[in-house]
Amino acid sequence: MPGHERPGTVRQVVGVLRILLAVLVLAAIVTQITDQLLNDAFDPAGYFGYFTIQSSLMNVVVLSVGGVLALRLAAEPELLARVRMSTLSYAVITGVVYNLLLRGLPADGSFVGISWPNEVLHVWAPALIVLDWLLAPGRPALAWKRIWFALVYPLAWLAYALLRGTFTDWWTYPFLNPGEPGGWPSVLIYIVIIAVTIIAISAAAIGLSRIGRRDSVAVAVDPA
Repeated sequence: MPGHERPGTVRQVVGVLRILLAVLVLAAIVTQITDQLLNDAFDPAGYFGYFTIQSSLMNVVVLSVGGVLALRLAAEPELLARVRMSTLSYAVITGVVYNLLLRGLPADGSFVGISWPNEVLHVWAPALIVLDWLLAPGRPALAWKRIWFALVYPLAWLAYALLRGTFTDWWTYPFLNPGEPGGWPSVLIYIVIIAVTIIAISAAAIGLSRIGRRDSVAVAVDPA
């Protein structure tokens, strides 16, 4: 089977870089938690409720698994490519939302933490994950029907965030708070825009995976 051939040098380098990026993202999260603990500002339920943190932890796992497999296999399993397509869209939307809507907003409470982890999670990691998708060899062509796979987690997280905000009046992000100017119509507009953006990013990722790879489409169309 092609997927069990030995990887080339470039793919092995990609594997090492993925593992290093996973370590960097994890270090950013650990640094934030440690900094907040030392300043008596750590709220576990609040911190781990953020889309950024949850999706970043997903990327730590996906990058680690993808890195190890890149060191061992010449071709990437379709399931991993599908998950990477999804976490790619989450990383990009995290970077876009943060830099357009949240950067520069005053922090909740009086504590302002170390700045470099924010830059890693919202700028550098998304940019490097995009480069990984664009340049790394061994990725299969994905079927267009896989685009909906990327929406499963964001919809589940959104339901959680809205329910939590409704019952506790603690809103993960200001644009999800119906108490802000614009009310629910504004919240719904933001939700639609973000959902459309995730679909667009996923579609672009799938399209890129299929360019010049028509012979590989059959790999992506599995019976599942």
